[in-house]
Amino acid sequence: MNTSTTRKTILAIMVTAVFTVAGSVSAHSTHSGGLQAKANNVKLAPFDIIHTKITTKGNIATFHIAVSGKAGEITPTPISKLAGSDVFSYVWPLTLNSHAVGFEKDAGILALAVTSHPDFDDTPEYDENGDGNKNNDGNVWHSHWVVLAPNEKCGPNALGVVDIPKGEKPKLPKTWPGLPLLIDSPNYKPEFNGHDLNVKVRFDNIDALKMANFDGVTAGLRINASAHSPLLCVKNVFDVASGDLSLPGKTNH
Repeated sequence: MNTSTTRKTILAIMVTAVFTVAGSVSAHSTHSGGLQAKANNVKLAPFDIIHTKITTKGNIATFHIAVSGKAGEITPTPISKLAGSDVFSYVWPLTLNSHAVGFEKDAGILALAVTSHPDFDDTPEYDENGDGNKNNDGNVWHSHWVVLAPNEKCGPNALGVVDIPKGEKPKLPKTWPGLPLLIDSPNYKPEFNGHDLNVKVRFDNIDALKMANFDGVTAGLRINASAHSPLLCVKNVFDVASGDLSLPGKTNH
């Protein structure tokens, strides 16, 4: 390689680095309130949280996460079967009681999650990709309420989505998708825009959310290899806004 080519290569690398850093700094510096998180501390930039917050206006809450990369850019690799398949997610764990969105009271840790999972569809009422088939668009990012709880069967100190034991009929939201899990498919539309992800959620009574604490998490979950309880476990936490999942965020702050 001659000197001119070498210089061009170095310059190209420098320019790329400058724009990358500038983009990251710009994305971070334009966010206010909520939880500011350390950037560039995870390998996958689309899951590298730099900011998260929850705000309300009237009875509408906006759940926000910003990342250092392009939000929603990476989805799981399909394996063409349910058992052992992966789920990627952007998650807001809350101190809001599970009863507030239609589950039993004190059922576990309530969280809003935006997920993608190409090997199964858990929104049977909706056609997210608009092809006329409601059962083939799990890969399209969509929203859920989930109830989480510690589950040693998922691994040491791991969380899982709470299973519904066979024969039990707990209180469930109207848009429960029929899976044996404490999960809801309410059709809140995730809005991806560059670094940002926003989800608008309508509440009948939003006062409890205004008093709630929250955190921001990006994570990979996995369907049990046997497709039995525990059905859905958190397997890989990519990033946590607070750093320790202490839920220090306060709505409208």
